[in-house]
Amino acid sequence: MLNRLLPVATLLALAAFSWSGSDYYTGLAIKLMIYAIFALSLQLLVGGAGLVSLGHAAFFGIGAYVAALLSPASEAGSLWLLLPVAVLTAAAYAAVTGALALRTRGVYFIMVTLAFSQMAYYVFHDTDIGGGSDGIYLYFRPELLLGGWMPFDLGNARSFYFFVLACLAAAWGFLALLRRSAFGAALAGIRSNEQRMRAAGYSTYPYKLAAYVVGAALASVAGFLFALKDGFVTPELLAWEQSGLVLLMVILGGMGSLGGAVLGTVALVLLQELFQSQALFGDYARHWHLPLGIAIIALVALLPNGLAGLPVQLRQRRAARAAAPKPEAATPTRKAAPARLPVQGEPHV
Repeated sequence: MLNRLLPVATLLALAAFSWSGSDYYTGLAIKLMIYAIFALSLQLLVGGAGLVSLGHAAFFGIGAYVAALLSPASEAGSLWLLLPVAVLTAAAYAAVTGALALRTRGVYFIMVTLAFSQMAYYVFHDTDIGGGSDGIYLYFRPELLLGGWMPFDLGNARSFYFFVLACLAAAWGFLALLRRSAFGAALAGIRSNEQRMRAAGYSTYPYKLAAYVVGAALASVAGFLFALKDGFVTPELLAWEQSGLVLLMVILGGMGSLGGAVLGTVALVLLQELFQSQALFGDYARHWHLPLGIAIIALVALLPNGLAGLPVQLRQRRAARAAAPKPEAATPTRKAAPARLPVQGEPHV
């Protein structure tokens, strides 16, 4: 029951937070929600199918670049055109690269996904397609029209906030249904023991490829929203550091649950904001990578199952303490009288 109420309570809290009135905190919440969608997309691969990818940022960046490249320079484009094109472009790239990468396993799969991601990175970095290393601007957010009616005016900050929140809720709901489906059960079996799934008659390759493509499509939605948020796209969105960042979010939160991906996102982004704060750390904020690294090492060492596994970890510790044998209370004993030495001439007993 709690697992069902917690996501609803989180969404309601985020909806209420939009009325805080602070532009900084509202923008931070939008950033958290966008990265949460990004982390959820990777959680489908890592926690769902056991596929650790270091190239997931490629799909995030493709979604962002499609939003910037296809948006008209003098007016707002149509969301009904831009978003599907971004999703289909990322899904097509994932289908081609995934078909090759999934023929490898383990560390080889990780390296191949990294290589394909870097290929996409250098396409945008070293050519004039997206402005090269300088990036490209997006001057107008697209319009969402339904027969002349605009349910979300994305040019308005609060409307854009609720649109991102709706996308996060849709991504969460979709993945929750996917996990409970036969497809999700097959992915869980592949993650647990792929060889046994093959022996049971399952062809695991199509399942993994489908998960890879679906994860890429969700990552492109996050990239698309990120481009709309900042109005600026650079090749750094496709860099391997971005892939490592989102993988770290999934690991910190816990790879076994959707909530873990969101918790890991919140923890990592807030830690970055904390250690970069000039008000708290002054000039030392320039060296924020050092305390962030120490904090991540401490979290991973203390929470092997991630933040989502903390309640279970605490319950196990309490149960272990309760089951441990308690030392018996010491009872006072009468001290034995010292033996009397025999007197000279007295017979020994």
